[in-house]
Amino acid sequence: MRKKPLLSFWQLWNMSFGYVGIQFGFALQNSNLSRIFETLGAKQDNIPALWIAAPLSGLIVQPIIGYMSDRTWNRFGRRKPYFLTGAILASLALLVLPNSPTLWVAAGMLWMLDASLNITMEPMRAFVGDMLSDEQRTQGFAVQTFFIGAASIVGSLLPWILTNLLQVSNTAEAGLIPQSVRWAFYSGGVIYISAVLWSIFSTKEYSPEEFEAYNARDPDAPAKAGDALTLDTGKYYTSGIILVIVGLIFTFGVNHFVWDKALYILSIGIGVYGALQLLSAQLFTSGQKSGLVEIVYDLNNMPKTMRQLAVVAVFTWFAMFAWFIYCTPAITSYHFGTSDPLTKAYNDGADWVGVLNSVYNGVAALVAFILPVIARKTSRVTTHAVCLFIGGLGLMSLRWFVDPHLLVISMAGLGIGWASLLTMPYAILSSVVPYRKMGVYMGMFNFFIVIPQILAAAVLGLLVRTVFHGQAIDALVLGGVSMIVAAGLMLRVKDERITPGSK
Repeated sequence: MRKKPLLSFWQLWNMSFGYVGIQFGFALQNSNLSRIFETLGAKQDNIPALWIAAPLSGLIVQPIIGYMSDRTWNRFGRRKPYFLTGAILASLALLVLPNSPTLWVAAGMLWMLDASLNITMEPMRAFVGDMLSDEQRTQGFAVQTFFIGAASIVGSLLPWILTNLLQVSNTAEAGLIPQSVRWAFYSGGVIYISAVLWSIFSTKEYSPEEFEAYNARDPDAPAKAGDALTLDTGKYYTSGIILVIVGLIFTFGVNHFVWDKALYILSIGIGVYGALQLLSAQLFTSGQKSGLVEIVYDLNNMPKTMRQLAVVAVFTWFAMFAWFIYCTPAITSYHFGTSDPLTKAYNDGADWVGVLNSVYNGVAALVAFILPVIARKTSRVTTHAVCLFIGGLGLMSLRWFVDPHLLVISMAGLGIGWASLLTMPYAILSSVVPYRKMGVYMGMFNFFIVIPQILAAAVLGLLVRTVFHGQAIDALVLGGVSMIVAAGLMLRVKDERITPGSK
């Protein structure tokens, strides 16, 4: 087995530069979508349901794209064809979304945008695992985190920059998106495709022969494929029937007790996964051992460390999605005193949210370079646990500070948690999953990012409307508590790296 060469800093820089474009898309989405929804007539407690499109698209797209990219070898490369496809579609969505005439058109364009972002993002994460040796992976994902933070600073600030430096209006007539937001999205579309093209043309992927030479044969069960793959069809039939029944009961409960409609996604999803278990068993019995059969098999045989990371991710991303959904409603109502999108105070508050997003992403960009050093001196597990704890305190402190300017302190704490969130789980994950299935497992890990987002969308709207008495700021406090819980759970994770060639 040949050892992967250590790449230079500039090679790490070039291979991840596409994340500048990806994060421009996410920054514009996270900072402005609630604002756009409210402008088009959405009420605060309806916003979470509109955001469901984003995580649901990732839930469907990422595992499929990961599975496909694991098996793609053509003249364009292994992962690169997906970088390019996603970039083209996302850039088009960024150009169209701010011109949405109605609320539901905007929600549909969000779906297209997020699906396209996922088509680019998932193979780009697997790309780091493909190209780097285990000793460089923490640094590689840290470079991605730097680009995410740096791009988010500019992406989040774009409407504010356009308004305050270029005198582009940040207000508009009722039902119309302000010009500052429109031009921010147009700029994001151009930057997205340009950054991804830079990574495509500046980095050469390993050939299939090099890829095999750099990786030992992996004996782990999740690496099995083709003729080596075997299923206990009896267990699949049993678990499939149970999941279908549970899904039906859950769906009935959502309907009967008039629970939040977002829970239909989880209840139906449980039933669908049960049906996929049954279908996989049937396909395997008929002789098929690839495609759906292999994906379901891999999901059922995740490495132990990945399962532990999944639990941490559920609590962490619940916290982050609370921020994504309620940053604008919470800051404008609690710190600027209004929820009326036609007022100057509201739009000043919404612009300040963009500034705050740039602060926590800026902190993340700086902290990213420190994380590999801390991880080497302690461990990746300890580093991530401490960072999540600080991030949780940052979210909770949003309620403690009344002066909007003091919220930069809160964002500094959140930025530390965000930097680690984008680095450590993926560095650990890339070390414990089979190299042949880097893409599909990176995609499957997205399940444990999406599920808490759906829960947040379903639960937070109800809590804000009832328990929190319309105070959106309390949803952010709950998010902080959830992140601190994630920090505690992280201490249970075993960072057991696969040793190439081990038996």
